[in-house]
Amino acid sequence: MIIHLIDGTYELFRHYYGLRRLPSKGLPFGAVAGVLGTVIQMLEGGATHIGVATDHIIESFRNELWPGYKTGLGIEPALHAQFVPLEQALVAMGVATWPMVELEADDALASAAHIAARDPVVEKVCIWTPDKDLAQCVSGARVVQVDRRSGQIRMTRACARSSASRRRASPTTSRSSATQRTVIPGFRKSEPRRPQD
Repeated sequence: MIIHLIDGTYELFRHYYGLRRLPSKGLPFGAVAGVLGTVIQMLEGGATHIGVATDHIIESFRNELWPGYKTGLGIEPALHAQFVPLEQALVAMGVATWPMVELEADDALASAAHIAARDPVVEKVCIWTPDKDLAQCVSGARVVQVDRRSGQIRMTRACARSSASRRRASPTTSRSSATQRTVIPGFRKSEPRRPQD
């Protein structure tokens, strides 16, 4: 079993700003549709266990600890208006969804990765976010971090060196086959898609 843990807030921002570069189609929930499309694509690709964490409320206990810590100020109203609909749509799809209030989406992803990695039935845990804070959760090739934008998969260095050595040792390994070895089963790389008419 492979567990896929997705940073829903990051994905919402990514799709919102990606779609904003396209001609407007008057879709107030275009970013929500983009995130749902990504989840559907993962399911169609064979993913069976997906969890999505979101920042239901941007502020957390960290705002009391550190002045100037990130807040919801400056978030465009059209983007902010899509937070709750995304969570509702994911729940309606039957996807495990964690809307965070007192903590942050990162905290939920880290906790879920830790719990899943302790389960012997789990073969691999993939944390889908470019957030470097979550790199501390990476453990060998069992818990990896996937940066959808760059296509990079982060694993511990010893594991990455071993994987690179095996690729170099094989004289028949082409660039494309080496790339395929780093693809997580059950996922096809996706980018924000243009909304359909």
